[in-house]
Amino acid sequence: MIESTPPVSPVAVPEPKKVRIIRGPDARGWYWGTGRRKTAVARVRVKGGSGAIFINERPMSEYFTEERDRANILGLLEKTGNKDKIDVRVTANGGGFTGQAGAVILGLGRAMLEFDANLEPILREHQYLTRDSRKVERKKYGQSGARRRFQFSKR
Repeated sequence: MIESTPPVSPVAVPEPKKVRIIRGPDARGWYWGTGRRKTAVARVRVKGGSGAIFINERPMSEYFTEERDRANILGLLEKTGNKDKIDVRVTANGGGFTGQAGAVILGLGRAMLEFDANLEPILREHQYLTRDSRKVERKKYGQSGARRRFQFSKR
């Protein structure tokens, strides 16, 4: 005797919702974020305050001489509406000024997310939470650089 089983209808299983773990402030009230770009690393702290920005114990305008770098960092604070509401302290090392500026932007975005989780759509929309994974390609043996080869000679 052949038993027939009823057809199984696919049941929509809801995907588990991604839960963001918020660490909160440290003992002194600072919210932390770490940013990396090329070989630069920036450890960023934010706290409610008057809008002072210090990078390696120097004012931002003194540390970043390029207007582009300063505008990118201030753009993040303006788009989130926190330009004059928070203090920012950064410890940056490695890389050059452009890499450090990119690392500060990523670290500041992550610290702002810890500071106020409601800013996540704004930060994602403007790609302040996206890590730029491009790095310098290594030099290969038998070549004069990463891709450049030694001159070929037929004779």
